[in-house]
Formats: sequence, C-alpha cells, structure tokens
Amino acid sequence: MLQPKRQKHRKQQKGRSRGRLVETRGTTLSYGTFGLQALEAAWMTANQIEAGRKTIAHSMNREGRLWIRIFPDKPVTKLPPEVTLGGGKGEIDRYVFPVKPGRILYEIDGVNLATATRALKMAGHKMPVKTKIVSR
Repeated sequence: MLQPKRQKHRKQQKGRSRGRLVETRGTTLSYGTFGLQALEAAWMTANQIEAGRKTIAHSMNREGRLWIRIFPDKPVTKLPPEVTLGGGKGEIDRYVFPVKPGRILYEIDGVNLATATRALKMAGHKMPVKTKIVSR
C-alpha cells in the first residue's frame, strides 16, 4: 500500500473538497504523450491508485513508461465499530489523495495510440471519478 515514509503530523483534519473548483496544478502532461485526467472531485485511496497502476502496466505488456502523478499523503482516521463518543480521534485507517477536476492521474509514453487508449480506458474504470484520455 502506498503511504508516506514520514510526516510532520500523524493525523490531519478532514478539510473541504469543493468539487466545483477546478485544479490549478498538475493539469497538463509533463512527462508522457498520453494521460488520464480526472473530471470530478473525490478522495482516491492508495488501493485505487495501485489498481490503476497494475491495470495500465498489465495492458501495456511491459512496453513504454508509466508515471503516476498523484500520491496518497492525506491520512484518514476511523474509530472502531460500536465505540461511544469521547475517547479522542481514531487511528489512521487509510491514506487518500484529494482529486479535483482537471488533475492528471497517470501518464504513459513509448506505446502507440491504440495501446495507450486501451490501457488508460481500463484504468479509468477503476477510478472513483469520471476520467478522460488526453494527449499532446
């Protein structure tokens, strides 16, 4: 599972993900020729990011290069079931990355258009947001 090696603070406040706001950073292709771009706002868990990576790597048949443009560095806490109020904040349950519309999730290079489209389309099915395939 993807998680940070070290953090300044172990637990974090929830924050507000206002989906109508679009991303200002990470919206253009920086490394590859093709990319997968988010069209909605959501929290992407480390497991979802890893599932997309595996799908892309498998469908490219060990050809080309893959870049993951997001990293789950936001800790989400959860209290155990059937616990009464009080007792403080729960332990860290998982790590997420807050995605906003416009963010590039994955980039690939070194494969033809058909292979790239198939790989990114299959990865888009694993995502909790609507996505689209972008190219240079």
